[in-house]
Amino acid sequence: MNADASAKKIKMLKASLRCFVYGLLSLIPLFGFPFAIGALWISGRVRVTERNYWNAARPYRIWGVACAAFGTIFWFCILSLIISNAVFNSNGSGNYGGGGE
Repeated sequence: MNADASAKKIKMLKASLRCFVYGLLSLIPLFGFPFAIGALWISGRVRVTERNYWNAARPYRIWGVACAAFGTIFWFCILSLIISNAVFNSNGSGNYGGGGE
């Protein structure tokens, strides 16, 4: 194996581990969305390289994508519930649950 191929494989392995770390960071509420986008982007770049080289860190890339997808969907649902609760429970009078005016 030549030096160029070795360098590409090392870069691919490091990117797979970075995808895993970003996927885990995507589970953090509110701050995790950019990490989820990063994990999905990195995964796409690694998949292109996987066509030519075997990736020993493939399970880490897959877990990173799974965490990123779960984090994005879960926190989007939670945020949607919070916003819908705020919109549908507001009465517009400025009176927050007190008195019967």
